[in-house]
Amino acid sequence: MSEHNTHRKVVVIGGGYAGTLAANRLRMRADVDVTLVNPRPKFVERIRLHQFVARSGDATIDYGTLLGEGIRLVVDSVTRIDTAARTVELASGGGLDYDYVIYAVGSTAATPSAVPGAAEFAVPVAEFEDAQRLRARLDELPPDAPITVVGGGLTGIETAAELAGQGRTVTLVCGRALAPYLSAPGRRSVAKWMTRHGVTVLVGNQVTEVRPDGIVLADGAVRPSVVTIWTAGFGVPDLARASGLRTDDLGRLLTDETLTSVDEDRIVAAGDAVAPSGQPLRMSGYAAGPLGAQAADTVLSRIAGTQPALINLAFTGACVSLGRHAGVRQLARKDDSMVNVYIGGRVGALIKEVTCRFVVSKRIRREARKPGSMGWPKGGPRPERLATTAQDVTSP
Repeated sequence: MSEHNTHRKVVVIGGGYAGTLAANRLRMRADVDVTLVNPRPKFVERIRLHQFVARSGDATIDYGTLLGEGIRLVVDSVTRIDTAARTVELASGGGLDYDYVIYAVGSTAATPSAVPGAAEFAVPVAEFEDAQRLRARLDELPPDAPITVVGGGLTGIETAAELAGQGRTVTLVCGRALAPYLSAPGRRSVAKWMTRHGVTVLVGNQVTEVRPDGIVLADGAVRPSVVTIWTAGFGVPDLARASGLRTDDLGRLLTDETLTSVDEDRIVAAGDAVAPSGQPLRMSGYAAGPLGAQAADTVLSRIAGTQPALINLAFTGACVSLGRHAGVRQLARKDDSMVNVYIGGRVGALIKEVTCRFVVSKRIRREARKPGSMGWPKGGPRPERLATTAQDVTSP
């Protein structure tokens, strides 16, 4: 059936970095009705949640300043995608008909059930509601109360550093290594900052139990911890699986290299919850924007009856803040492998802050003003496409 002159409904599920940008970019065609479904009435800057927790910054933005004209915002949660009826079912009991869906549900915290007490007593910081609970809890504590951050990745580092910068007593527990994503020089820079600011870093150890007032380590040591913050690992919402769509082991939607579901060619995914060819890109705000733009382009190509482009994204590295006055800008090859070059100190902090502002102002807001304007670094390698792709599946 030709779709050239027919008005189309596109439902974007998830109003994070990928979904918001995708919704704005879909406005390249005037004959597309765009509905953005998000459980919160405001956009959450997840890359600033550690600042929100420490009361050194805010982490929400009014969607009215981010979304382009004509986009409908529905504040609700999606419970299921009915692919046969082409309907998105909402937690409120209603539903939205669609011609295409952009699946941009993002990621969530992953507190391991295998660690006794972790689910009951550890607090994640992956979502806004988690950060609200954690901030309220910290407000009740004296400055010298012992706090433990579990996880030596970028989220754990930023959370520990932000709290230490506020004068808190912080222990950072790293299972494998401190900042394993960074180069050796970058890791040394982070370690030196932690030492200078009084953060106790435990490397090569694991938390085996979380108690209301402490943690137990793999070596049997018990350490006091009035608040334990869990940042080790991420999960994804179970919506794809609940909708009968194929996923990887974590629950990310399986797609081909055009970001189209291998089961339904009217469902296109972006952000943390997509696994193109079973080989997901690194979960990051950096990848979310380009993936959101590419997902929108794929939908627009299908409406126009043209072949969608394949993923083409090169990485350039990562940024990590160390409180408000220091940071690390780690450089990388296009395949996201680190090189032994980084920019640290106050310049690193400035680059991180500029990067955070760039994501919102130069990507999302510019796309709202001028749909289709966003570009991104290209040339990164990708694996071979799945033998079965969405083009091989007939839509209902």
